[in-house]
Amino acid sequence: MACRLFVKPALGRGSMARRQSTAARLPLAGVRVLDMTRILAGPFCTMLLGDLGAEIIKIEHPQRGDDTRSWGPPFKPYERPTSSKFPGESAYYLGVNRNKQSIAIDIKQPQGRAIVEQLARKSDVLVENFVPGKLAEMHLGYEDLAKVNPRLVYASISGYGQTGPYASRPGYDVIIEAEAGLMHITGEEDGAPVKVGVAVTDLATGLYAHGAIMAALLARAHTGRGQHVDASLLHSQTALLANIASSYLVGGHEARRWGTRHASIAPYQVFATRDGSVCIGAGNNAQFARLCRCLGLPLADDPRFATNAARVANRQALVAAIEQRLAQESTRQVLELLEGCALPFAPVNNLEQTFAHPQVRARRVVREVEHPCVGKVKMVGPAVRYSEAPVGDRMEPPPMLGQHTEQVLRDVLGYSHEQIRQAVESGAAATFRY
Repeated sequence: MACRLFVKPALGRGSMARRQSTAARLPLAGVRVLDMTRILAGPFCTMLLGDLGAEIIKIEHPQRGDDTRSWGPPFKPYERPTSSKFPGESAYYLGVNRNKQSIAIDIKQPQGRAIVEQLARKSDVLVENFVPGKLAEMHLGYEDLAKVNPRLVYASISGYGQTGPYASRPGYDVIIEAEAGLMHITGEEDGAPVKVGVAVTDLATGLYAHGAIMAALLARAHTGRGQHVDASLLHSQTALLANIASSYLVGGHEARRWGTRHASIAPYQVFATRDGSVCIGAGNNAQFARLCRCLGLPLADDPRFATNAARVANRQALVAAIEQRLAQESTRQVLELLEGCALPFAPVNNLEQTFAHPQVRARRVVREVEHPCVGKVKMVGPAVRYSEAPVGDRMEPPPMLGQHTEQVLRDVLGYSHEQIRQAVESGAAATFRY
């Protein structure tokens, strides 16, 4: 039995009207985005635009698709036989590709490039993450497509930006973490540099690009013209150094690793309990006094800890006293002691505990969509809620490779059945029946 990709369940008039009404009320309804990105930064950016109602047309290589389709395990296995060469849909791919259509186009073929140009003529935004200059070699660069569609917002996501001596280098999250200072400040004080546990540089660049695209769309509303948006991992990560960068630029202070500690606040770190860990912060004298009272520690009146500056200067003795106290209790007991003390604290949760968190559940952070080939898929939904727009109510499952090739060529470009057949036979496009 094949996946139900081409036959959608019939909707009654009321259901259809509600669905159309929801789509029309989304902030980016009516905006078409041509997505020529793969892996994480770009797909994360376009997924955010899709969550806001934009129509996302994802262009993928006809054989291998987005690189992350093969990045596993884990894979969500197919529930019925398919023509897919993958063992299932990878969790990595599923995590950043909802609310998109997939078309399989080979841009190395002349007709494939022609299809991209035709789609660009009918799009509001194009997002790409090729090495700078690569698409221009194919006559699909910003200058080329701006000639056929002056209103096009063309967003490029790269490792190092479109100009400069490193522009032609490919960019990778972990490499930029090392190169742009993040790895230098991450890790234990006496340990080696380490990377952040999630690809934060990729994700931040996707966020920057997503905001820049919307700003460019607003600018177009005034000028009538699109523009080239140049986002890079290196610049994004350097910007994320924030106050650490400012300390160096203004005061000449070289940064260092602090583990979970804070350079200028104490106590403000993770402490071990008898069976786990908790993170505690006391950012002012009142919070410190409450912490001491809740833990039964006679430290609030000690002149060594009378002010935050004194606590920072005597950090070693302070931390040792708190560590000794917390080591006597379980994590649960420590949390009970701190509850109601009016200071920031939290357990160090694993993912099971994170997704079981009562606030995570209450806010419906996790959503579930029905995928036509792998069944129900859980995913983290949009992070922001809007009072006047049903963002998150519209959740389409991540597409199978080339699932919408025929539909897009027919409905967006007006291709006839014969034109689609010729595109497929030439190798410029691929259609699939799952």
